[in-house]
This record gives sequence, structure tokens and C-alpha cells, in this order.
Amino acid sequence: MSLSWLPLFLVLLSLLGGTQGAWNLRQIRNKLHRQQQAESFKSFYTRFGLPRGALSYTTALEGYLTQPLDHFNRRNNATYRQRYWINEAFWQRPGGPVFLYIGGEGSLSEFSVLSGEHVEMAQKHQALLVSLEHRYYGASINEDGLTLEAIRFLSSQQALADLASFHLFISQKYNLTRNTWICFGGSYPGSLSAWFRLKFPHLVYAAVASSAPVRAKLDFTDYNKVVGHSLSDPVIGGSAKCLDLIRRGFQRVDSLLKLGNVTQLEKDFFSCEALRGPDDFSEFVSNLADIFMGAVQYNGEIKGNDVQGLCQIMTTEGMKSAYEGLKKVNKAYMEATALKCVENSYQKSVEDLNSTKINPVGVGERQWYYQTCTEFGYYQTCEDSSCPFSPLITLSSQLALCPRIFQIPLESVQKSVQFTNEFYGSNHPKSSRIIFVNGDIDPWHALSVLKNQSHSEVAIFINGTAHCANMSPSRPNDPPSLQKAREVRMQIVESSLIVYTGTLKHSNLLN
Repeated sequence: MSLSWLPLFLVLLSLLGGTQGAWNLRQIRNKLHRQQQAESFKSFYTRFGLPRGALSYTTALEGYLTQPLDHFNRRNNATYRQRYWINEAFWQRPGGPVFLYIGGEGSLSEFSVLSGEHVEMAQKHQALLVSLEHRYYGASINEDGLTLEAIRFLSSQQALADLASFHLFISQKYNLTRNTWICFGGSYPGSLSAWFRLKFPHLVYAAVASSAPVRAKLDFTDYNKVVGHSLSDPVIGGSAKCLDLIRRGFQRVDSLLKLGNVTQLEKDFFSCEALRGPDDFSEFVSNLADIFMGAVQYNGEIKGNDVQGLCQIMTTEGMKSAYEGLKKVNKAYMEATALKCVENSYQKSVEDLNSTKINPVGVGERQWYYQTCTEFGYYQTCEDSSCPFSPLITLSSQLALCPRIFQIPLESVQKSVQFTNEFYGSNHPKSSRIIFVNGDIDPWHALSVLKNQSHSEVAIFINGTAHCANMSPSRPNDPPSLQKAREVRMQIVESSLIVYTGTLKHSNLLN
């Protein structure tokens, strides 16, 4: 398929428009999703050095594979169409390796096979690039897919079966026989990457799992422990003073809530509506905490929202109080995201999650919350004394959405989390040839593999880097720790390919 520069550019501009949602973290996630698309667009054209003007070029191949809705019950004949992308530009036919990029809780685009570190590796190793969008996200969903009846076929296990089916489809399409497959993924797809190697070792030879929370956790208190530590880390512009002021600012917010001075909070933090009781109070403090949580998790990935910038605001000389610092942080966030007010209505959040309207672009919030209720938990709470935010961010307030939105009993959520860890091995998976990559300021590293499990399960821990920072295209200004990690990861992938093809009898990196 051939497209000109201008139409594709206009498509990406449309992705840069405003977002709507009840949660600040949703705003941040969707903004990052759009920004990554734009950066991938820029990186792609920079790498190929295309001149200005309307030029034609050959894009990645987009296609749809008909998949069973339920892989584990063949008497169910229901199907859905799953989107994939293919880039043959670098492939050395017919024996070159296959690099599989795994999609997750958001839509994929053609840049999943055109830009990123895995694409740079593919270019060097003459690999066929393929990517698969996760079921129920993006365009890979039936029209009724978000109803209570239909969404029950959304799970990581079904997603792994989709990958196995896609492996067969690509193998047949290109008549592949002994080609080396290596899969890549970051965050939840990073877990899928590791689990695909774990559960289907005969299909994929090695896996790269970036920022992969392979351990399910109901009450994810460690998330905000890492956030607090990162806010005090001078390597990324944090400080002990900054963390202390944030903590004191939230204590003042909690005090005003207890005193019933809600009107002042509504005015000071530009709430769209009046705060009407405990549920809205929890939503309000969660939204305020989301600004700091997002800055840590995606530090340096979203312009204008990083730890150094927030701490500079909080520690500005002459600031009247820590509370005033929170107000300025909130105002700066609103300006950066073009928000006129902050939506703190718990009821609005419930309505958003209850919506079964399909959105083919961006992050699938209803779908992902369903997976937290049925598989992972991952609820980021603040009831531990080490949390710098408000204790109103509770486990019960987040768990309550599972029965309310999806009719899932509370007791079954904990059982689902336990089963997930039993099924995959938690953060001690017994597999081989998996590279776990994590950044030390990323809160999700607390649920990943941080130490080598064996000679062939390698853990790379990068100082000063955030969530999935290693997956972006390499840049000249990458910190030394990230540059070194890229070199090590490249060596491991090369060793994997060499060992597989039989040109090297033994590798100290991957056995």
C-alpha cells in the first residue's frame, strides 16, 4: 500500500488532538500514546532521510487475521478480526529471523514495525518485522466486544493463543521453516513477551520483556513506594526536600477535606464540578497524585511533565507553602494538557467505564480495568505510611469498581490474582532466553524480574530510566546507563541468533 507524506502527517495530527476522560492518569497515558506515534513518525522519516514535500513510500502491510473468539472451546464458532502489521524491508529471505512486536492495552499503528529499538535491531540482523494488536484493543474487536457477555473472552491466556495462531499464519504465509523468532514487548506486552516464550518455547526462541510486571499483585503498595523514592532521587532532578513538600501538601489537602472545606479545594484545583462526598474526595486526591505518579513513571517521555520540572515548582524559593506548590503543579499540568478544569466526579468515571462504545484509537480503559479485575489487580494504593500522597487512595475504592462495572465479586479478584501467579510463575518464571529490562525509577519494576534467574534468563537494571524507556529509538542524548543497556541487549540478541543458527557452539549469555 502506498501513501504520501501529507495524508499520513494529517492522520498523525488528528491523533494529537485533545483527550477526554475522568482521570488524570488516563490523560497522561493517552497523551503519551499520541506523542509516541508522533515521535515514531518523526524518527521514521529522519532515519530514512526523506526530503520535504509530498513523497510516496511503501508503508508496512496492514492486514486482519480471523481468530477464534475462544481458543479453548472449539465448539464456540464465534470469531473476530485481529489487526497485524508486516515490514519486509530489511528481511533477508528466506532464512532471516522474525521479530515479533506484541501489542497491549492500546491500539497499534504501522509504526510498530517501522520505528523503535526493535526495528533498529531488525535492520542490523535483516529480520522480518511483524506486530499483532491485542484482542479487544484498537481495531481488533467486534462491535459488541465491550458488553458484559462478550468481554469475558478478553484475557492474557487468549492473547497468547492469538500469538500462537499468528505465528502459524506468518509461517504459512512466508513458508518459514527454521527461522528464528524473537518477541518484544513493553509493560503488559512485556509480560506477554516473557509468557509467550514460557508457554510456547517451541515457537519463539527468545524474548525481550521491557518493564514487564510479571507478578500480579492485588494491593500494589510498592508502586507509590518507588514513586516516593524517585521523587527524592537527585539523578533525575528530585530531592528529599521536594518529596517532603509533596507529602506536606497532601497532608494539607487531607486536612481541608476532614474540615469540610471542600469549596476551597474545588476553587484552588479547578474542579469541573462540586465534590459530593467520599467517592469524589478519593477521585480528587487520586487525580492530584496522578500528576506526580505519571511524571515518575514516564519521566522524560512527555515534555513538560517530569520529576525535575515538578520538583522545581515545589521547591521554588519564596513559595508560601507546600499547598501552594501543589496548586501550581496542578495549574502547570492543566496548561500542558489544555484542560479548563479537572473532572473529579466518581460517577463520571463509573459512566466512562460502563460505556461499551468502541474507540479504535488510544488506550482501552474499560478493557484494561476488566483485566485488572479478572487477572492482575495492580491497584496502586496509598494506605501505607511510606506513600507521599493521600491515604484516601484505598484498595477498597478501586476494588469496588469490579462488582459495580463488571459484576465480578470482590473475593474472586484476589483468587484471579493468585491464579495468574500460579499459571505464569510470578517473578520467578522457570524459562530460558528471556531478557528482562527495567529502569530503577519505574514503579513497575517492583513486579518484574530484577536478578538473573539462570544463565539464560538475563535481568538488565538501568539507573535513572523510567517505564519502557529502552524501547524508543536510540538517541544521541540517551544517558550513559541506557546506552550501555542497549549495547548489552544487542549483544544478547546477537548471541541468541548466533547460537540458533549453529555458527557458535556455546554462548556465555544465552544457553
